[in-house]
Amino acid sequence: MNEHENLPEVPASEASEGLGSLSSVGDPAPGGDNLGDRYPEVTPSGAESAASSANSAAESRRRTNADDWLSGVQWLCSTVVLAVFVITFLAQAFQIPSESMENTLLIGDYLLVDKVHYGEGSAWKWLMPYTPIRRGDIVVFRYPVHPAQHFVKRVVGIPEDHVHLFRGTVFVNGKALDDSRFAIHKSEQFDSYRDNFPAGNYISPEVNSSWWVAMHNVVHQGDIVVPPGQYFVLGDNRDESLDSRYWGFVPRENIIGRPLLIYWSVQRPEVTAGDGKLERLLYTLVHLPEDARWDRTFHLVR
Repeated sequence: MNEHENLPEVPASEASEGLGSLSSVGDPAPGGDNLGDRYPEVTPSGAESAASSANSAAESRRRTNADDWLSGVQWLCSTVVLAVFVITFLAQAFQIPSESMENTLLIGDYLLVDKVHYGEGSAWKWLMPYTPIRRGDIVVFRYPVHPAQHFVKRVVGIPEDHVHLFRGTVFVNGKALDDSRFAIHKSEQFDSYRDNFPAGNYISPEVNSSWWVAMHNVVHQGDIVVPPGQYFVLGDNRDESLDSRYWGFVPRENIIGRPLLIYWSVQRPEVTAGDGKLERLLYTLVHLPEDARWDRTFHLVR
C-alpha cells in the first residue's frame, strides 16, 4: 500500500496562500517580489558585534601606542640635537671648583657660559653681534697646559700690552690698574714672584717649567709684553690664583666664552679624607635648603 495515499490533498489555492504566508517573513518592499524580499539580510548577533568592536578597539590602541612611541622618539632626537647645538654653538654649563675668582665667583657656583659673545672668525659673524675681548672681561678657556681642563679668569692684558706687578698692584702700559671693585688680597705674606712679577728674584715651585723658559723671551724693560693672539689673565683672588704668572698666556683659540649668569649656587661642606661620593651626596641632599645661596641664583656675572 502506498503510504502517501492517506494524505489529504491540498487545494492549489490553499498552497498558494501558504507560500504567501511564508514569503511574508520580514518586510518586503511595496510591490516587490524578489529574493531580497523573500530572504531578508541577516544581521550579526550581539556576541559577534562585541567581538568585532573589541578587535577594532585593540587595533586602534596598537596604532595609538605606535604613534606615541614614534612621537616620543622624534621628541627625544629633537631634544638631543637641540642640546648638542646649544652646547656647541651657544651656551654651556660650568661649575666653579676653586677660590681663584673670589669674591666674583665662589666655589659651588654653577655658571651658564655665553659661547657666542666672542665668536670672531666664526661662520656666524655676519649674523651675531660679536664683540672683541677687552681688558676686564671674565673668560672661560681651555687651560693651555692641559686643554681638557677649563679655567675661568679675568683678562688683564690684551695683545701688545705691557704688564707687570709691583707689590701686588697691577700695572698695564705704565698705569696702575683700578681693580678695587673686584680684586682681593687674602694673604698677609709677601711673595716676591707673585707680587713683583716678572721681576721676582726667585722662581715659585708652582711655575710651569716651559713657561719659565719662554717668559724671558717676552720680558722687555721689566714688563711682560703680550704677543699677538694671546691674552694675559689673572684671578680676582690675586694671592690664591694659578694664572698667567705661573703658566703663561691664553691663546685666542682656547677662549670658549664669557660667564653669563650664575643659575645655581651652593656652599660646599668641608671634605675629609674619609668622605666618599655617597656621603657627600647624602649630605648635600639633606642640607640643600640651608646650604643653597639663594641670593646668588640667577645673578649676572660682571
